[in-house]
Amino acid sequence: MEKHKHVRHKVAFTEADFKRAIERAKRLRDEPLAAGVEYRPGPGLDLVILKLRDGSRRAIPREDLQGLESWTAEQLSSIEIVGDGTGLRWPELNADVYVPGLLRGIYGSEAWMAKIGRAGGSARTAAKKKAARANGRLGGRPRKRTAAG
Repeated sequence: MEKHKHVRHKVAFTEADFKRAIERAKRLRDEPLAAGVEYRPGPGLDLVILKLRDGSRRAIPREDLQGLESWTAEQLSSIEIVGDGTGLRWPELNADVYVPGLLRGIYGSEAWMAKIGRAGGSARTAAKKKAARANGRLGGRPRKRTAAG
């Protein structure tokens, strides 16, 4: 049986690093942070409702949150606020979300966000068709100008 060695790593944390961390923490106090959170499932309504300390609320479709799209309502209901309101955690799912990122519309990785954008751009609705026809009657999308003219 092989024994595991405990290796100590020396962490170089300078005074400047410490000051930068303090400044980041101070700026974070100005961010709207989570005061409450709940998951509301239902037909046509599958939302994570975020209650912020400033009194506002944000509703985020669960399927837009990377890593949560395939979990059951029961699993998603066990949600916690962590980091003094900076994060949401689903312990059973080992999933975490950064609240200030959510409030900026960042629901996952760059690739995940691009996937959401493509899905929205490929939507086929009567309203989108009508808008495209109206744009076509106006001459369509403007041509890109080249450096020469």
